[in-house]
Amino acid sequence: MTPMMSLKNVHLTLSSPAGRVNILRGVDFQVEHGDIVAIAGPSGAGKTTLLMLMAGLEKATSGEVVAAGMHLDTLNEDALATFRRDNVGIVFQSFHLAPSMTALENVALPLELAYTTDAFEQAQKALDAVGLGSRLTHYPSQLSGGEQQRVALARAFAGQPKLILADEPTGNLDAATGETVMNLLFDLAQRIAATLILITHDNTLAKRCHRIVHMRDGRLEEHSSNHPSEYMEASLT
Repeated sequence: MTPMMSLKNVHLTLSSPAGRVNILRGVDFQVEHGDIVAIAGPSGAGKTTLLMLMAGLEKATSGEVVAAGMHLDTLNEDALATFRRDNVGIVFQSFHLAPSMTALENVALPLELAYTTDAFEQAQKALDAVGLGSRLTHYPSQLSGGEQQRVALARAFAGQPKLILADEPTGNLDAATGETVMNLLFDLAQRIAATLILITHDNTLAKRCHRIVHMRDGRLEEHSSNHPSEYMEASLT
């Protein structure tokens, strides 16, 4: 079976006032269908850039990026948007909810963009699944941080995507709320058999994944999630 995600010798170089900056330096990475992978590493290592590249929100300078059987490096912007609509759910650290839309409207929006006929019914089911069935008409400003992230989870999972990408999903939450969101994230991924790739500095969250990969200076090193090395433990604190 073709892997859900495959990167081969991927480089990404960006221009800056100080000259060209090498963000990714020959990344090789493969994720199978249904796998749950944590990407850890220090700030500035290229983790979020790598996630954006896997979502088709950034393009590699060179190398091959294949997701859900599609060569993202060969697609134009319209085709990449269609790829994300049909295959990807994204959870951001800062929620990225539309402030002028209710929880229900925020979750229904990507479904409507995908021409889903029962978008609001599916959105309500998704909010029910994260325990927010009583908060459908509330705006983001009326919700706690944990509730906003649960709305973001509902939005990411509502269309039952094949691939979930999460960038520090508990980073803006206190420990107890983060654990609730973490449990929901894993439960929802398993419920729809989605592949989950997440960036995290949370050691507990990383250890719950099938695999841990560590990023440093634009390169990946892989570690077992069952027996991470002392170096891996230190990098997550």
